[in-house]
Amino acid sequence: MAKHVDDEVIEQVRSSVDIVDVVGEYVQLTKRGRNYFGLCPFHGEQTPSFSVAQEKQIFHCFGCGAGGNVITFLMDIEGLSFQQTINRLAERVGIDVQIEDSGTAREPVKNSAHEKWKAAHTFAASYYHHLLLNTVEGEQALAYLHERGIDEETIKKFQIGWSLPGWDNLSSLLKQRDYDLADMEACGLVVRQEQNERYFDRFRGRIMFPIMDEKGQVIAFSGRILNSDADEAKYLNSPESELFQKNDVLYNLHNARMSIRLKKQVILAEGFLDVIAFTRSGIDHVVGTMGTALTQNHITRLKRLSTNFVFCFDGDKAGFEATRKAFAATEAKQVQRTAIVLPDQKDPDDFVRTNGKDALTKIVEEKGLSEMAFTMLYFRKGLNFQNDTDVLRYTENVLEALAKFSSPIEQSYYTKQLANEVGIDQSVIEQQLRKLLAKRARSEQTPREAPQVVISERKTQKLDATSRAEYLLLAHLLDDPTALRSLGIEEDMEVFVHDELVEAFIHLLAFYENYPQGDFQRLLEVTENAELKRVYMFATMLEKDPESSKKEIEDSMRQLHKYRVEKRIEHLMHESKVAEKLSDYTKALDLAKQAIELKRTLHKI
Repeated sequence: MAKHVDDEVIEQVRSSVDIVDVVGEYVQLTKRGRNYFGLCPFHGEQTPSFSVAQEKQIFHCFGCGAGGNVITFLMDIEGLSFQQTINRLAERVGIDVQIEDSGTAREPVKNSAHEKWKAAHTFAASYYHHLLLNTVEGEQALAYLHERGIDEETIKKFQIGWSLPGWDNLSSLLKQRDYDLADMEACGLVVRQEQNERYFDRFRGRIMFPIMDEKGQVIAFSGRILNSDADEAKYLNSPESELFQKNDVLYNLHNARMSIRLKKQVILAEGFLDVIAFTRSGIDHVVGTMGTALTQNHITRLKRLSTNFVFCFDGDKAGFEATRKAFAATEAKQVQRTAIVLPDQKDPDDFVRTNGKDALTKIVEEKGLSEMAFTMLYFRKGLNFQNDTDVLRYTENVLEALAKFSSPIEQSYYTKQLANEVGIDQSVIEQQLRKLLAKRARSEQTPREAPQVVISERKTQKLDATSRAEYLLLAHLLDDPTALRSLGIEEDMEVFVHDELVEAFIHLLAFYENYPQGDFQRLLEVTENAELKRVYMFATMLEKDPESSKKEIEDSMRQLHKYRVEKRIEHLMHESKVAEKLSDYTKALDLAKQAIELKRTLHKI
């Protein structure tokens, strides 16, 4: 939440913008009745299920459950923070508002410095790009890129450039434009020579790849030498700074965000040229880790866009290790994960240059390897199956890995595959796996997480009486905060019965402590949990009768009370049977009597 932002400012900005105008810049909307409809920008679909209600100034997708108001729409579609969104909308309607982009106010000096750093990087990117495309000095680098199949359209899309081999070409230009070179050293564009305290360019004689943040602003560079045999690093990257942290940045994310949402999948590659190879092949939903391991920050950023991860790193030993680490990093992160392994140990860039764009597209369209299938391929590398020692080592490694997978289907499938590979009877393989599973069960007890209820899935189901009662009651509480007090349920945490509704109710109670008069738009903005937001949107979209709100609330409360009584009866009867099995007949009879008494009260509810 951004509590330091004044509510009056938020309301002024929100009320000055029409959600239809903003959404219409991303979605082709058609008016049907009172609302507007179009194809949802948050998931791929053929039939429009995305609705924008101009009267309520909210949007809702009946397909994926996404919903909110104009502020949350812009935050989701552009990946902006709350403060950034307010600033952008305010600028759109001509309101002079400047809010710090942070959970707490930052020092103006630091903000000013960061803006100068970004401006300097933007200038440097433009300068390098110009040198590559428009100067004699850049011709060799340009020819090299063309030889690698990178045309000028791609060069312009990624703003690829060339840095001159001289020592202070960029430094001199920055100084002419009144940039403090000590400041430019802090952000990584120049380097200070210790002996005479002179400044010189960090990047010299290299093809320049600008690295951009999620908003498309240049924050760093990576420079590649032309001569791979030269006695220096092939790639030179900007040093990490307050502006650039490698564990937080993904190459090409600003371009790929929308495509990732539409394809409902993200491909992770390793290097700049690999990402470019994918996009040249018409595959736009790809980002690069820039040679670093996949981090939790990377995963968090990508999960906002898609939970389907495809790893396509180099086909050599280092690439295999990177893929294995990526599988490990995303374990238990509730994402679908597959791997693409290119033949002949090639990376995507080499593969496209050798086999063509269509070949890469075909491989991507095919189903990738599951974690276990990749693990088996990983253990096979470098082994000779004519050697008994290698066969046994491979078998043991695969079984150890398979014991970590709890799905009986996977275990059955891969034990059969393993038996065929190594020529060992499947029953022997399965027997050894059972021993490993038993050993694992004894050594650790790892409780499984209960499957999460996805609210958006309720859209395809007809709600049962209890679920409808819950959502209808919540809908009325969203409309009228005073209903909490009039019904005497403001402290009753047992009103709702399903976990997601209980959580939404508790969150709503906390919200009403700060906003006792209610403000549904503000509720959407401060609710960071996407599933809670879906609950609220689903409830508010239910049809209800304003003229009969009291009766609908009473009927809902009655249905929920009846449900709890029925569950209590089930519990008592179960306990009674347990007591009977334990020969505690007195207790069994007492519990059964309690259940019968409760059953008699059901018709009165």
